[in-house]
Amino acid sequence: MEVALIVIFVILGVSVGSFLNVCIDRIPAKGSLLSPPSHCDACQRRLAAKDLVPIFSYLWLRGRCRYCRAPVPRRVLGVEITTGALFGYLAWQHGLSAGLGVTIFYCSIFIILMLIDWEHGILPNRIIYPSMIVAVIFGILLSGSVDTSLVGNTVIFLPPKIAQAGIGAGIGLGLALLVVLLSRGGMGFGDVKMAGLIGLVTGYPLVFFNLILAAIIGGVAALILIVGKKKKRKESIPFGPALAVATIVTILWGNDILSWYWGPI
Repeated sequence: MEVALIVIFVILGVSVGSFLNVCIDRIPAKGSLLSPPSHCDACQRRLAAKDLVPIFSYLWLRGRCRYCRAPVPRRVLGVEITTGALFGYLAWQHGLSAGLGVTIFYCSIFIILMLIDWEHGILPNRIIYPSMIVAVIFGILLSGSVDTSLVGNTVIFLPPKIAQAGIGAGIGLGLALLVVLLSRGGMGFGDVKMAGLIGLVTGYPLVFFNLILAAIIGGVAALILIVGKKKKRKESIPFGPALAVATIVTILWGNDILSWYWGPI
């Protein structure tokens, strides 16, 4: 049953990854997610069902449009594979539980935010604000910082209690706003709102771990980009991707790491 569940969620994740690509493409342009149907951005030709099979269509067509041979971004394949692998891991970690649904939702949201900010330099309010509302609802319905069950030695993630979520949101907003004021433009207010969302999602004390990890990831990524001459020293580098990656890591292993370091939280 466990293997079958993992396989089902890998397939589900690959399919969801295809939808996440639609969100990444259309939300920054303020377009509808449903209309028009999937089409090639280069030739505007509507794509047939055989062109939309996740992973396989990309590989079969060698990353190009069937009709005009325009290249399809590699990100499309990367998101589908990553989301499939992530969903399979979450199914193995959580089993069929409330925690599985919550973590799938959050990981999907932060994948979208990560890539929109990386490609367009924005963190859309139409994602962040509704996600904040959902985080509050999750906190009300599924209160408790961690599930009481364990899988192996892994502590299962569940939404923080409302008080912890509120404190986490305040810490996220406050620290991010302080950085914006001190850096004079080094971060944007989109990052501040995203930090508030992260605080609601992870709560106190995980929000501290999350933000520290994001700072480390962002610093290392910036150094790699500068050394590799992908970015100039004075060129802005979006911080949203680092926040998103750190949040996914926190959701997956944050409680486990803090439990190892401090004891049960």
